[in-house]
Amino acid sequence: MDINGTHYRTIWVEDDGWSVGIIDQTLLPHEFLIARLTTLDEVCIAIETMQVRGAPLIGVAAAYGLALALRTDASDKSLLEAIERLGATRPTAVNLQWALEKVRAAVENLVGEDRVSAAYAKAAGLADEDVSACARIGRHGAELIYEVAGGKQDQPVQILTHCNAGWLATVDWGTALAPVYRAHDAGVPVHVWVDETRPRNQGAALTMWELMAHGVPCTLVADNAGGYLMQKGMVDLCLVGTDRTTRRGDVANKIGTYLKALAARDNGVPFYVAAPSSSIDWQLDDGLTEIPIEERSPREITHIVGRNGTEVQTVEIAPSGAKAANFAFDVTRARLVTALVTDRGLCPASCEGLISRFPEHSS
Repeated sequence: MDINGTHYRTIWVEDDGWSVGIIDQTLLPHEFLIARLTTLDEVCIAIETMQVRGAPLIGVAAAYGLALALRTDASDKSLLEAIERLGATRPTAVNLQWALEKVRAAVENLVGEDRVSAAYAKAAGLADEDVSACARIGRHGAELIYEVAGGKQDQPVQILTHCNAGWLATVDWGTALAPVYRAHDAGVPVHVWVDETRPRNQGAALTMWELMAHGVPCTLVADNAGGYLMQKGMVDLCLVGTDRTTRRGDVANKIGTYLKALAARDNGVPFYVAAPSSSIDWQLDDGLTEIPIEERSPREITHIVGRNGTEVQTVEIAPSGAKAANFAFDVTRARLVTALVTDRGLCPASCEGLISRFPEHSS
């Protein structure tokens, strides 16, 4: 996508041919800064601190982290240690392990510089695959928006999203926002209700920033406003992303997604989940009991970052010493999902539905 007329991906290899460039998302929306990653440790820190975030982007970043680790030491020991270290950075997003296994398979029978070159090539390939998959999600999901627009008589299609599943969460295009960009660019009137997404405020800081930069009409609302908007008939459809979708269609996404799905069901609002194939975990069935839910620092709840004039500050919003629990994700049962929007098309959120699009996983 473009920033001030310049096209950016969220991750790339720098002109030196080996270091990795990223957009530091912890500084958005107040500062746009490129960070350069040169070591395995720096990649791990970038993932842990959410300089890079979003399931698809985390996977590609981990792939490049392996390449950087092998550049320093191309031994089997280094490979296995790097996989273990990167795999522990963010437990919920399945893309992380998916990407690490892809790179491992590409390099395990190689040695030395051949192993390093293959790791970089595979990471670049995964980045390109992600862009292509997200573009296809955009095309498939836009059809849902076109269908609603047909009955709106030039009134904007009202879309509620949660967290950030735009191009900042992927290498380009995004998952849940890709259909929005596609429809907007096609001239279809759209308006996005953007949940603030406490505690890290990815909706306020990231989704609003990228939608505004692209010129998509959008309005920021408190997380708890979604149900009210649906009750008032102000939402035509919900469209969210996923960090891990099980074989039978249960979805793990940013905390608060489940509550939106409940409100959508109660008010007859379609609830769609944009799910790239890299986010489907074919090894798991029951999302509620089997998906690991990341617990992050309580400080993300007790403190908040904002800009005071020209100065970005962190302030405490809870009583000093307050105990806080920070569960980063929740699970939405498949029965609450109207359909999954995959890179191979729409399908029911069920084992049968997913296999209809991915028959290679039928056994």
